[in-house]
Amino acid sequence: MANRKDLIRYVTTALRDGTGRVDGALLAAAHRAMVVGDDAALDTVAELGAAWRGTAETALEAEGQGTAFLSVTLAAWHDERLAGFAARHPRRIVHAVAFGAAAAAQGLPLRDAAFGYLSAFAANLVSVGVRLVPLGQTDGQVATAALLPVVTAAAEAALVADLDRLGTASPALDLFSIRHETQYTRLFRS
Repeated sequence: MANRKDLIRYVTTALRDGTGRVDGALLAAAHRAMVVGDDAALDTVAELGAAWRGTAETALEAEGQGTAFLSVTLAAWHDERLAGFAARHPRRIVHAVAFGAAAAAQGLPLRDAAFGYLSAFAANLVSVGVRLVPLGQTDGQVATAALLPVVTAAAEAALVADLDRLGTASPALDLFSIRHETQYTRLFRS
């Protein structure tokens, strides 16, 4: 990435066509399953989330984040159903699924949960870009602001996504991840 516009294009692609698209749909499915008390559907979403990673590195990262998120969430806002879900899938629930289930368990509306999660997803990518590209904090904030309509659209898409028809179309991002996970020296895990 050479500049702010490249960073915005990269994050937009991740949200619309890559991991953000899949994570939004998984979050929504987990939220809905938790709301109606359908443990079988929740377990299916957990398995899909674990399987739906383009590289070993992204799987390790997503599951590590999900495990850490559930550990902290259950310590602070214990919920028996969420604890049971975590126990059925130890260290195997990806962050988006964990977040969707936890948001539902705490009564957070799905639209708000999807927007919040995808906003954080975009902000994390912008933060990485600010650190790696010669961009300042102001450029990072401008990029984050420019991405708000994309985040909103991604959250709305997550609400209507059909897991049976969901896919991604970001082979360049997957190739970047594949190359990154085999580098000798790296600044970030993924």
